[in-house]
Amino acid sequence: MTQDTQVPNTDSQTAGTHSDNDIRQRFFIEDSPVRGDVVRLSRSYASTIAQKPYPEAIKRLLGEMLTAASLLISTVKINGRLSIQLQSSDSDSLLNWAMAECDQDGIIRALASWKGETDEQVQAWDNMIHAKDAFAELGAMGQGVLFINIHPEGGEAYQGIVERSHDNLADCLAHYQKQSAQIPTLINLASDGLQAGGILVQMLPRTAEETSEVEQNQDAGIDDDLWTRLSVLTRTVKAEELTTLDANEILYRLYHEENVVAPEPVPLTFGCTCSREKCEMAIEQIGEAEALDIVEEQGGTFEMDCGFCGEVYKFNKDDVAAVFAE
Repeated sequence: MTQDTQVPNTDSQTAGTHSDNDIRQRFFIEDSPVRGDVVRLSRSYASTIAQKPYPEAIKRLLGEMLTAASLLISTVKINGRLSIQLQSSDSDSLLNWAMAECDQDGIIRALASWKGETDEQVQAWDNMIHAKDAFAELGAMGQGVLFINIHPEGGEAYQGIVERSHDNLADCLAHYQKQSAQIPTLINLASDGLQAGGILVQMLPRTAEETSEVEQNQDAGIDDDLWTRLSVLTRTVKAEELTTLDANEILYRLYHEENVVAPEPVPLTFGCTCSREKCEMAIEQIGEAEALDIVEEQGGTFEMDCGFCGEVYKFNKDDVAAVFAE
């Protein structure tokens, strides 16, 4: 495997703060249409799930979702953010919804809502260990909804609906990529509640020249068996390898007989986009009279807290009046 040192790290503000276990490592198979990424999450994932007392199965599901969002944003080439959202359609489901997001700078965050008020619900969650257990709470196959949301900066948002074609997130997303973009895609996700990781491999469309060569059986360096070989190799990766090994070690174990080019990795860090200004915009939506009523009901201070990072923004009567003074 070769390291491409000509590709610079484009995130200079966070490059010095990440660990080898909080990165997205892009790779290419030289002289082929195959590209991919490996994602490893450790500290950034721990910071995310520390915000709420999530059941174990939801912790692991959020780990897979964060990994998936970090993998998929590298395929769309936008300045903006990509999120994955799961929404239950069953009122009896223990999982209400979950979402995970990654932006072009590698900033990740996630949040989930679940039912855990009764002893029976708590016990049910205690009996769930794996991410697929929480994923199953969306309902039977075909129920529940999966979304991929793309938000370009200064552009129009796009939402894709992902079919519940399998009983796990990775296979559903791979199926979506193949069906919507017509690009053969392999996705493998893993999370152990402490760390998370995953790999995405795609075979991009051949050029017209390459296609012509294959059709004429004039193989000038084109490995027509490459995708089949990579598919077999990629499926051999174990969950514990995705959550414990460095990205380059994963690539070496899987593809050491291939000519792999690996540019500089992109750091991934936990972060949030909440702000006092956004809270003020929410208060404007509520309306001045209703906002003042809330302030009075809460003893003179209206608190808005961010579910992603736990930040609390406080507003008193004068603060609310100032919002509507402009």
